[in-house]
Amino acid sequence: MSKRIEIFDTTLRDGSQGEGISFSVSDKLRIAECLDRFGVDHIEAGSPFSNPKDAEFFKKAEKLHLSTAKLVAFGSTVRKDIRPEDDEGLKALLAAGTKYVTVFGKAWDLHVDCILGTTLDENLCMIRSTIEFLRSKGRTVFFDAEHFFDGCKANKDYAVEVIKTAEKAGAAAVVLCDTNGGCFPDEISKLVKIAHKELHTTIGIHCHNDSGCASANTFAAVKAGCTHVQGTFTGMGERCGNAALTTIIPGLQLKLGYSIVSEERLATVSKTARFINEVANVRLPRYFPYVGSSAFAHKGGMHADGVAKEPRTFEHIDPAAVGNERKFLLSEMSGRSSVLSKMRVIDGSLTKSSSETKQITEMLKELESEGYQFEAAEASFELLARRQLGKFTPHFEIDHYRIISSMDSLDGKPYTELANAIVKVKVGDKYEITADEGEGPVNAIDKALRKALEVFYPELRRMHLTDFKVRVITSNDSTAAVTRVLIESTDGENTWTTVGASRDIINASVLALNDSIEYMLKDV
Repeated sequence: MSKRIEIFDTTLRDGSQGEGISFSVSDKLRIAECLDRFGVDHIEAGSPFSNPKDAEFFKKAEKLHLSTAKLVAFGSTVRKDIRPEDDEGLKALLAAGTKYVTVFGKAWDLHVDCILGTTLDENLCMIRSTIEFLRSKGRTVFFDAEHFFDGCKANKDYAVEVIKTAEKAGAAAVVLCDTNGGCFPDEISKLVKIAHKELHTTIGIHCHNDSGCASANTFAAVKAGCTHVQGTFTGMGERCGNAALTTIIPGLQLKLGYSIVSEERLATVSKTARFINEVANVRLPRYFPYVGSSAFAHKGGMHADGVAKEPRTFEHIDPAAVGNERKFLLSEMSGRSSVLSKMRVIDGSLTKSSSETKQITEMLKELESEGYQFEAAEASFELLARRQLGKFTPHFEIDHYRIISSMDSLDGKPYTELANAIVKVKVGDKYEITADEGEGPVNAIDKALRKALEVFYPELRRMHLTDFKVRVITSNDSTAAVTRVLIESTDGENTWTTVGASRDIINASVLALNDSIEYMLKDV
């Protein structure tokens, strides 16, 4: 099967409606360029009538040089009792300057009555006149049949009449929307087939994830005849989010044989997902299919041994196909096979019976008994292995540091914890002493340490911490307990985690910070 599926990304419009998501104009421009590099067909970039930010985006987007993707502006059908040429929303759509536009209209009679407050016939007239008006202005129109599936279950004849009206008016694609996200795949399949019998134009699918079925519903819709797929790249969206293209695109291409993007571009899907979520300042869920950091993670025992012998035993695809990587999680339960899989990246000549393999396996177990945890801190394990194998040269040495913490006011807000840190580092035969302040001791020492090292390694300016976890390991020792600190860092593209353990929480933090910076610099 080589049938082409059209991919329509709405991260910048529907995705921005998710809780905690707020894109700046600059963010949206960067994400648009990223989506274009990946190879989506259309980028729905915002609603120019709804807010000034989106209107500004479309003005600045004129300078974008997109290679394949087409920008799409989003809006509503004309309001009741208004001519299309007098409707401010449609004027804003035209002012956005995009060749492609999306308009949504009601396909559920409940909404026509309760939300629009108009008649069923008037709603059809609003849909028809809107599409015809926009087409007369040279626009290619996608019509989102909002609440189509709920509407079809409540009043099938009317929901079908809505989509037929859109087709007759000249919509280039009629998109069936599970707006409430409450359908199951069998319902989607049945109702798409009904639409497919009635329409001759391109049929699209737009699913939300309120029942946890957005991806499954999208696959069902494609199998039933949809050739235009909408979603947000990493599932961002209102309430429980939208269908995630990071799941849908690999599934369609690798499982169902559809042509979406080139193999080379598909191999960038994980990198693209990380970039988009980094810009959005949202962690990419580790358990996300295909692109999550745990998608191909194996922890000891039968699974790790099986994958080491034959990956197909516990992996449904090759991780490299989606730009992800296989991980063997390390813990006190790990055998030599798991440890060896990590060490071979450093030294391919090692075997299961090598003395170095045995030595590092025992060291791993000993350190974990002292409070370390390498399952979640593979960067620290790699540095440990490199040190033991004589394949590591430290880039710096912390000569000494001092931290002073206090409770004070900041910007008129009382009881803010402030900290000052002084650090002296040695790089080669040179020293650098730097001070900085932060909100808490860890923030302060992190800023001071990186400021000192940036004198020698400017690339560290790209690095910042994205997560900080503290856990008391031996609580029976009260204030003398061992504390484990996990730090997640990123350079904007790659993410890694390091660990430190000590009876002093600051020292544990500095150990993890030290590893984090060394890992960033390991290839320098």
